[in-house]
Amino acid sequence: MFQKIENKIVARIAPLGLAVGLALGGAGVADAASHGGSSAGPYLTDAEGKMVFTSFSECWKTVGGVATPVPECGDQVVVKEKAPVDSDDDGVVDGHDECPNTPKGVTVNAFGCPLDTDRDGVPDYMDKCPNSRLNARVNADGCEIVENITIQAVIDRLDFDSAELKPAMMSVLDDVAAELNASSGNEQVLVIGHTDSTGPEGYNQRLSERRAQVAADYLAGKGITNLSIKGMGESQPLADNGTREGRSANRRVEIVVK
Repeated sequence: MFQKIENKIVARIAPLGLAVGLALGGAGVADAASHGGSSAGPYLTDAEGKMVFTSFSECWKTVGGVATPVPECGDQVVVKEKAPVDSDDDGVVDGHDECPNTPKGVTVNAFGCPLDTDRDGVPDYMDKCPNSRLNARVNADGCEIVENITIQAVIDRLDFDSAELKPAMMSVLDDVAAELNASSGNEQVLVIGHTDSTGPEGYNQRLSERRAQVAADYLAGKGITNLSIKGMGESQPLADNGTREGRSANRRVEIVVK
C-alpha cells in the first residue's frame, strides 16, 4: 500500500519533459505528443481525440501552462467529430446523397440528384429539349420521338398476295411523315411487314419484306431518312388465321420508332 502511494507521489513530481507515466504504465505528455496528441486545450488528448490517462485513471490537465494529473475527469473521453464528406461537391453530404457521382457544377435537388425539370428521365444538364410534354416518349437527348404505329386500316387493308399501298394506308403514312419531319428527336424508323399464313412460309417471308420496303420507299419520298426494313412473314399474327377476317387483319405494316 505504501509502495503504491509512493509511486503516485513520484508520478506527480517527475519532470514533465521526460516520458512521465511510462514507468507507471500510463501515457505521459511526451509520449502523447510524439504520437500526434495535443495539449493545446484544458486536457491532453491523443491523435484520436481521446483523453490521455495516468495509470491511476487520472487525466492530464493544463493548469497555468503546466500539464498536471487530475482525478476529476474520471473515465471521460473526448471524441472529435469528423466533418461530413461531400465527395462530388454538390452541396449534399454523402450520407444523404442519392446520386453520389454528379458531375461538378451540375445543379441538384435536396437528394443530390441532377434536376429534371420536364420529368422525362433526362437530367437538365443533358437535356437538349428541356420542355418535353409530360409522359412523352423521348430519346437519350430528352427530345420527343414519334409514337410507334401499326398501319392496319379497317376498310383499306393490304390485299391478298399484294404489297401495293392503298389510299387509306398512304394517308396514314402521310401523317407519320409529317410527325417525323416536325420532330426534333432524330428518330430511327423501322418498317416491319407481316402476312397471313396462306401459302408457303418462305414466300410469305419475302412478301412481308416487299410490304415493308414499299412503305419505307413511300416515307423516303416524303423526306424521311434513317429508315430500315424488316419482314416477319407469318410469324406474328394479330388475329386468327383460320378466319377470313383474321387473315385480313394479319396483312399489315408496322412503323417502329426509336
